[in-house]
Amino acid sequence: MTSNAPYPPALDAGLETERLSQTIKDWSIANGLAVRPPPALVGQNQDPEGILAINAPVTLFPSPFPKSCFEEAKAIQTNYNELYARISQDEEFLGRLVQEVAGGDDFIAKLWEIHLKVKEEGYVQNLSLGLFRSDYMVHQDGDHLQIKQVEFNTIASSFGGLSAQTSLLHQYLSPCHLKHSLTHDTNTRSRHLSKTEYPLLTTPIPPNTLNLPPNTSAHSLAAGLRAAYEAYGPSILNHPTCILFIVQDGERNIFDQRHLEYSLQQSSIPVFRLPFSQLLTHTTLSPTPLRQLLYHLPHNPSQIFEVAVTYLRAGYGPNDYPAPSSWLARRRIETSNTIPCPTILTQLAGMKKVQQVLATPPGPSTLAKFIPDEEKSSALWRTFTNIYPLDSSSPAGREARRLATDPKECLKYVMKPQREGGGNNFYKGAIPEQLKKVPEEHWNSFILMELITPPAVQNTILRQGKLEQGGVICELGVYGTCLWDQKTGQVKHNEEAGYLLRTKGDQSEEGGVAAGFGCMDSVALV
Repeated sequence: MTSNAPYPPALDAGLETERLSQTIKDWSIANGLAVRPPPALVGQNQDPEGILAINAPVTLFPSPFPKSCFEEAKAIQTNYNELYARISQDEEFLGRLVQEVAGGDDFIAKLWEIHLKVKEEGYVQNLSLGLFRSDYMVHQDGDHLQIKQVEFNTIASSFGGLSAQTSLLHQYLSPCHLKHSLTHDTNTRSRHLSKTEYPLLTTPIPPNTLNLPPNTSAHSLAAGLRAAYEAYGPSILNHPTCILFIVQDGERNIFDQRHLEYSLQQSSIPVFRLPFSQLLTHTTLSPTPLRQLLYHLPHNPSQIFEVAVTYLRAGYGPNDYPAPSSWLARRRIETSNTIPCPTILTQLAGMKKVQQVLATPPGPSTLAKFIPDEEKSSALWRTFTNIYPLDSSSPAGREARRLATDPKECLKYVMKPQREGGGNNFYKGAIPEQLKKVPEEHWNSFILMELITPPAVQNTILRQGKLEQGGVICELGVYGTCLWDQKTGQVKHNEEAGYLLRTKGDQSEEGGVAAGFGCMDSVALV
């Protein structure tokens, strides 16, 4: 930002607010920054055909974010990709951690069981694809600002499609000369910049005031999928090959996924969507040693595609496995020749327990095992906050148990299970109460993480047509794509892949957009 005026500017409560809100709502629907409405807003009986969409919750203005923190997070993403690719290859390490948490976590135990069954049968595909996202908050220690990692996501890392659209929305509202255009057609870019929004507010934001970095998340994530598709090669069975998106039934976040699909289809790659619950019905394994995964088009079963890449946007939590057939479906993916995104081992690498073991004080010995390069490992170590086990056998675990059960000390922490998605964590005073409900021998299925203290930021959130104004907390996610050989360790593709900024009211503890806590945002570098 180059202006000393207050930011974001105050809006009047009448026509000015109404105009900006309506502009955002219209642009969002016109450009696919949208979700299906939640049942609490529109019941199924009101929309039985599933034809309605609403704009995704979004901030009226891009939120200020420290440039040095933003650049650091993007610069180290390929190191994180490399780290988690190597962790995924260390079955002994993952197995030891699974055993520590499995007693109190049936879901993790079942994933490991599927892995062992496929291992006994024999894996036929060595290539593994990760579409990762490393999430951070800015920690303020006096005048010093630094990024601290919240978590690392190894499965169904969402919002890459909507994040790119959010950046375009805020660029549209704030005409500026972008240093790095997201399109080769600069004339098209200029035609799509608004001349009548931020610059013409009562307290205007002049053109070129905001430093809005480009965001290629949808394109870059699709490039990772494309790299795996190309590495798979042509079908030896002479079938056309495809990428198969495995999704949840009744998926509300469909447009986020569609942006990745459309980007892939621009490269003439066939892409199909299949609900996880229907995978056994519409796929088969070829009766060959390679066990190719074959997809039979539901509307034309005689048309068969060989699945080169299976991209899971489902299967990350227990609710996706309501019946034994769900586990058989996951086993079919794992035992086939498709390149999975992710494998079960890569999914398990995303356990909070792994993050805890990497980050537990006093030093980065476990981290150095996977990243021996001291410069790389030091850069990663600086992003860790203090995370502790809750076991009873280690000094760190016993101290964490004391902190978690103390009514005052627990106010500095969040307790996390081994889960993806929002709404699973326990904060501050809720920690001792939750532990009372859990047998002590199962406490080690949780980790205890020191809360991050972010700087104060103001913004206004537009959610389901209503405005929420006040203090907000921003969480930066940086995407990465990595393709590696699980057997040889060779990394064939390793790229940083754009960013996501999620923002929530500063009174909210959870931050998931899909879970209803946060909203879409983009960064204005300061």
